[in-house]
Amino acid sequence: MGVDSHRAAPTGVRTLRAAAARGAARVDSSGGGTRRVAGRGGWRGSASPVPAPVGRRRRRPGMAFMEKPPAGKVLLDDTVPLTVAVEASQSLQSHTEYIIRVQRGISTENSWQIVRRYSDFDLLNNSLQCSVCMFACRPEEGTRSHYRMCEPPCGCWELNSGSSEEHSMLLTSEPSLQPCILFQMQISTYCIAGLSLPLPPKKLIGNMDREFIAERQRGLQNYLNVIMANHVLSNCELLKKFLDPNNYSANYTEIALQQVSMFFRSEPKWEVVEPLKDIGWRIRKKYFLMKIKNQPKERLMLSWADLGPDKYLSDKDFQCVIKLLPSCVHPYIYRVTFATASESSALLIRTFNEKGTLKDLIYKAKPKDPFLKKYCNPKKIQGLELQQIKTYGRQILEVLKFLHDKGFPYGHLHAANVMMDGNTCRLLDLENSLLGLPSFYRSYFTQFRKINTLESVDVHCFGHLLYEMTYGRPPDSVPVDSFPPAPSMAVVAVLESTLSCEACKNGMPTVSRLLQMPLFSDVLLTTSEKPQFKIPTKLKEALRIAKECIEKRLVEEQKQIHQHRRLTRAQSHHGSEEERKRRKILARKKSKRSAVENSEEQPVKPPSNNSAGSGASSPLTSPSSPTPPSTAGLSSALPPPPPPPPPPPAGPSTTSGTEVPVPLLPQDMNGVNRGALLSSIQNFQKGTLRKAKTCDHSAPKIG
Repeated sequence: MGVDSHRAAPTGVRTLRAAAARGAARVDSSGGGTRRVAGRGGWRGSASPVPAPVGRRRRRPGMAFMEKPPAGKVLLDDTVPLTVAVEASQSLQSHTEYIIRVQRGISTENSWQIVRRYSDFDLLNNSLQCSVCMFACRPEEGTRSHYRMCEPPCGCWELNSGSSEEHSMLLTSEPSLQPCILFQMQISTYCIAGLSLPLPPKKLIGNMDREFIAERQRGLQNYLNVIMANHVLSNCELLKKFLDPNNYSANYTEIALQQVSMFFRSEPKWEVVEPLKDIGWRIRKKYFLMKIKNQPKERLMLSWADLGPDKYLSDKDFQCVIKLLPSCVHPYIYRVTFATASESSALLIRTFNEKGTLKDLIYKAKPKDPFLKKYCNPKKIQGLELQQIKTYGRQILEVLKFLHDKGFPYGHLHAANVMMDGNTCRLLDLENSLLGLPSFYRSYFTQFRKINTLESVDVHCFGHLLYEMTYGRPPDSVPVDSFPPAPSMAVVAVLESTLSCEACKNGMPTVSRLLQMPLFSDVLLTTSEKPQFKIPTKLKEALRIAKECIEKRLVEEQKQIHQHRRLTRAQSHHGSEEERKRRKILARKKSKRSAVENSEEQPVKPPSNNSAGSGASSPLTSPSSPTPPSTAGLSSALPPPPPPPPPPPAGPSTTSGTEVPVPLLPQDMNGVNRGALLSSIQNFQKGTLRKAKTCDHSAPKIG
């Protein structure tokens, strides 16, 4: 290709290169070598090697030279929640650094440390409160730029009346230990109205005191907790770059520009008007406003996306199914004009709709505005009318039923994926499940093991969508314990069947069951367009296998989360104050019980061991007691008694009375008979014994 291909490139390629020339050189996503950074003092070079962006599968050690690794598949799931803990702080000569522990998911092994200064937090806070406007404000000389100029009501003119500020930073070889780099391009910003985050205030004097640093550390922890609790903010690229610079160091806009440029070489009839910067929530999906050269007034939207962790189709099947999407015809599916795929990504073109999506309708937002500005903190919260809820809900359920009957996996329903065409809802982004991209609500339904199929995922996501249509905002948490007043109780009945604790615990209803509920059963839909989507049998089988693989990964993740939750609950219960008190009380009771048992067993042993020396018990157990010769001769003449032994002769029986049977009683292990023996010994009275007359014939007889 070389120089000739550069000169012969179409207008769309030159436009994209003009966009990359202003800032792409500042952030080199090639994965190694020297990076150049633009600053106030010109260009600076860093000879430190920069590691390649993490997230793509690399050639593993021992891989054969001709063995082909899986191309393009990103193993990292961007929807896995991050937990953040400010562990410590260290004071240097002129500033304080805070050591932060970041963990992805539930595994403590998947954690790392980052070092951030307060100025990094301040820059993050300003960036979150202001959405980035990357449109070029000054086109290059001698070129015709298709980028629109920043004009009111954009707002950047009021905030940045002077020259745009350039944030420059010299990168090191360890991105996780360097100060935060959020922007390396010339940017303009406009603020999101009303967004307030609890960042600790600045302090010029006394900011190195130990007590102040400890207080600020607690404040920064609270600040991060508030951000991570917001579903939109926690998934934005700014926060990901702040917390995980290793995995999010690549410039995805530049990667998309490269892929789209390669596409324009083979399709010269398309032309780029402008990039639609950050209109979506996905980090690895970019949008461009397009036009056809022969039809300059018609606007199209190009979407480019990388492969995700749930891509299980083979490259051949994947490209075939992607190319089938333009043939899908349904009154409630937004038509795809053009679709193509490579081994690492996919590119689709649709007609650009000025009215925007259902989420734009709910939030009264402009479609071209960035995602954070549109949906993070709306000025007015107001739901739709009841008839709109019924009609839109019925249309969405009909298209979901159509996809389920066709065996086509979806799992990506939310309000921003529903395009509005008059009073008709049309579903977007059917390619997401083919690309293996994670769902917007994945962090919600991974908590419930009964939501384990893509059909049940669609129903659960429909509950989120219905809640947003009804109340004008997403639910604060899921499951929902109680629902606010709704325009109809029929709406609450559907919400309870999809978002309540009982529904999340027992499972989701089917789409057919929702269509039969009173909210949607009486809605009449009039359409003349006949649904049509022919999928070859071979591709149907490939889609079925891919769907099973997606569900298998979901079930495994849900199982791990469930086990982790049980373990955490047991550990927290075991370490609670009430549990410690209960264990102390039980230990005391057990020690008292053992002491009582030991005290009962102690008196039993001395009588049995020292019975020969006891005067009271000598008539009972000692065979050496003086006895008459006749009695001794009589007892010696008797045969050995079988068990139990016969009663002794009359003479001895009168002397031992009731005491003789006592030693013959069997001893019980629980100490009941031992207690009776002990009481009989204690109550023994020597005076009750009769005097025995002894005839002593041992004296010598003198005849």
